[in-house]
Amino acid sequence: MNAPRAAGTPAALAFLDNPTARHGARTGASRRALERLRAAGVDVRMLTARTPGEAATALAAAATTDVGGVVVAGGDGTVSLALQALAGTGIPLGIIPTGTGNDLATSLGLRDLDADAAADAVLGGRVRTVDLARLTRADGSSTLYGTVLASGFDSKVNDRANRMPWPRGHARYDIAILVEFLRLGSDRYRLDLELDDGSTRVVEDDLLMATIGNGRTYGGGIPICPDADLEDGLLDAVIVRAVSRPRVLRLLPRVYRGTHRSIPEVTMLRVRAATLTARGVTAYADGEPQGPLPVRVEVVPAAIGVFAP
Repeated sequence: MNAPRAAGTPAALAFLDNPTARHGARTGASRRALERLRAAGVDVRMLTARTPGEAATALAAAATTDVGGVVVAGGDGTVSLALQALAGTGIPLGIIPTGTGNDLATSLGLRDLDADAAADAVLGGRVRTVDLARLTRADGSSTLYGTVLASGFDSKVNDRANRMPWPRGHARYDIAILVEFLRLGSDRYRLDLELDDGSTRVVEDDLLMATIGNGRTYGGGIPICPDADLEDGLLDAVIVRAVSRPRVLRLLPRVYRGTHRSIPEVTMLRVRAATLTARGVTAYADGEPQGPLPVRVEVVPAAIGVFAP
């Protein structure tokens, strides 16, 4: 028999599970989280989806019902689908981090929690209202993202890895990093930046990469935007000018530690919006390809509520 529902716990939740999420498939984390929610007396309504398109449709439909929240079990790709459906609706999002990246969950303090603890964050009923970023393409279409927009060296690594049929998993990205390092080059960028103080700045330079972060990390925990804050109404631009291969080898460990602010080739700025222009460069956001530059990115303050510890 289920326990009586505690004060503050949502009476009803919609629940979407991505069964292909690598961590969840291996550990049964989503199943344990679901059992914990039901044991707490919550009416859990399962959403059925076999493809990302079906998941997006199911999430959008759930946002029109009387649920007290929508819970997704998966990685940043699954979470991104929920952001599109729930932003601006007033319905909070719960995350059971079962993917390989889980970068938005990391920023919310959820990544290192087990399935039971992640479910308890939902049951506790504490909701944080956080910012999102809106990416608008040249054709006028747009996507919301919660973590980081990557372009340049890191997006080229993703492009190459996505073209490789073998190997699978992280080994594919390791090989893609090696190939792109050996082919290392820069791209001519124009960045039109709207700074936090209302002023504007234009950067025209040969860049290794240009990143616009709402959250701190990407790639499964790399703190590329170490000062980013999900609740400050701003985005963090990290610009890395062209560098040599030996210099990249010295720079990368600093990036992985989040201590790259003081590197001369790195510029960090707080911005409200940015337009990124470069030829032949793909934008990635929340780990998913978003199409070629140019793109415009702007902050959407207080865009969504999320259950958090």
